[in-house]
Order: sequence, then structure tokens, then C-alpha cells
Amino acid sequence: MESGSIRAVQPGTMTEPHRRSVVLMFPGTGAQHPQMAAGLYGHEAVFTDAVDSVLARLGADGEAARADWLAERPVVPMEADSRSAPLLFAVDYAMGRLVESWGVRPAAYLGHSMGEFAAAVLAGVFRLDDAVRLLWERVRRQRTTPAGGMLAVAAAREELTGYLGSGVVVGAVNAPRHTVLSGPAGPLEAVARGLTADGRTFRRLATRTPYHSPALAPLVAETEALVRELPLAPPRTPLYSAYTTRPLGAREATSAAFWAGQPTAPVLFWPTLERVLADGDRLLVEAGPAQSLAVIARGHRAVRSGRSAVVATLPPRALGPEEDRRTVGAARELLCRQAGVAVGHSGRLPVELPAS
Repeated sequence: MESGSIRAVQPGTMTEPHRRSVVLMFPGTGAQHPQMAAGLYGHEAVFTDAVDSVLARLGADGEAARADWLAERPVVPMEADSRSAPLLFAVDYAMGRLVESWGVRPAAYLGHSMGEFAAAVLAGVFRLDDAVRLLWERVRRQRTTPAGGMLAVAAAREELTGYLGSGVVVGAVNAPRHTVLSGPAGPLEAVARGLTADGRTFRRLATRTPYHSPALAPLVAETEALVRELPLAPPRTPLYSAYTTRPLGAREATSAAFWAGQPTAPVLFWPTLERVLADGDRLLVEAGPAQSLAVIARGHRAVRSGRSAVVATLPPRALGPEEDRRTVGAARELLCRQAGVAVGHSGRLPVELPAS
């Protein structure tokens, strides 16, 4: 069997094996929520060690972030960059490590916004030390930019041109009728009023920062100088970029300008997902909180037809520690069943995927 693939059963049949290559997907800003995946902390050793390895690199700031993550009443809310950025990155990274610890070897990675950064660490582009350093520098420097936010609108990109301007831009294209607008607080609030008056459906994302908009442009030059100091490497496993809509080549992956410019560039998740699914039959495994990417991917024609499939590893929202563990256990068993093997007593997925 080729590396990164598992044999699955096609819908409607029990005898015909169907080979799908595994793609790990990592969600970004807006997926974070209080106590996301907290039920796995101290229960799943690989997950716990990975989270600790991220937060330990932030010293006292990491300790404070962990305390708020596990608390029923956090001191600093999850919408604050000092919580959302390190904790979302830590959970994405830890979930990727956990899934891979079951024996699953992905054929590719796909991240959304912050998720692409976590994917880049797993793909070997960044060392973890360097990624955490860059992450925290961005958080620190974002404090100097004007407050803002993001609105997820149930509309196509083309329908929203009349709402753009005064710093409000399209920050993400997540699906044919799922577009995210981003911008400074005042102009974005005016847009929200206009959307309401026009009867459009939207929701505010849990962030106070206008990611993927020109508001963060003043940070690019300083960030690029920092990234130039880091030893970047080409990805060991294909890494689809939601900024370019294709797998990163060695030149892009090691470009300081590419990584520094991401906070100001739109996330083109749906066009990238189209490319991922056009490149083969896939098992899309969302390794992160909220199931936002899984919900989007299930609407794609390749998944609706049964050619590709989707697995979420965590609940759609915080439902308590038992639900975190149940959802992870169900994902592990599903991956195991599609691979045609049984879950061992250790609870790990004994999927043996020989190298190509």
C-alpha cells in the first residue's frame, strides 16, 4: 500500500475496498472555544505532552494560558490573542501528533489560517521552538494594531462587494456561500448593521483582531526580518497552502515574505479544498476543535458522492471531558475500521502503512 493511504469501504458496499489517502486538516481563528479538547489533557499522553511542549516554551505566559484553558471561569477570555493564538496552535499541533501516534501517516496536510502554521511544524518546515517564538512575537506586535474583528457571512464572495471598503475586506473564502469579512472595529460594525438591515445571515467570530486584512500590514516588515533568522525547510509531506491553493514548493515554504504576509492575505480554503480533492480520493481528518472544516468538507460533491470521506476528532463545541474522549475514541475506531484492523487494548490505532 502506498504511503499515506488507507483502505476504506465505499458507501453501499461491504466487499469493495476503496483506497483513500489521509489528509490532516487544522482549523484556524474562530474555531477556538473555552476548554476545547481539555478532556484529553492528562488523559491522552501524546496530546498532553504536545500541549505542554508548546506552552512550556512561553514560560509564565504559557502557564497562564494553560490555567485559563482548563478553568471554568478564565481570567482572560479566549477571544484575546494571548489566549486564542497559543492555545489554538497548541491544540491543533497536539491533535496532529495524537492522530499520527495511532499509526496514521498523512499523505498531505491542509490548514486554515493559524492551522496552516501548525501544519507547517508537523510537515517539518518550522522547528517547534521557532514556530512558538514567531507565534508569540505576532501576538505581542498585534497589540499595537487597532481593534477589529471578523464576520462569517452566509453569502458568496461576489455578493458582498458592496459591503467592502474603509479597511473591511474579504478575509476568507471558506465555501461557495461562506465568506468571512475582516476589518477594523468601527467600519466592521457598520458592515454588520448593513448586513442586518439587508436580512443577511452572519455571525461574529471569536476574535478581536482583524486577521487577513490590511490592518495588520504594519507588522509584516518586522515579522519578515524575524522569519529570515529561522532555519526553514521544504515540507517532508505535501502541505497545501490555503493562501496559494496548491502544495507549497521549496521556494515558497522557505520564503520569509510568504510566512510574514499571511496575516494580511485572504484564506482561500474552498479553492484549496477543491484542489486537494481533485488530486485523489481522500480521507479528510480534522485534527482540531469545533469541526468547522469537517462541516465545510462534508458539503463538497466529492464527499457527498462517497468518493472521499471526512472524520472529525473533537466535538463541535465544549461538551465536557467525557465527550472529548468519546469523540476521539470514535474517530480512532472509525479510522481503524476503514483501515480494516482492530483497535488494540492500548486504545491506539494499529494501522500499519508501509512506505511506498
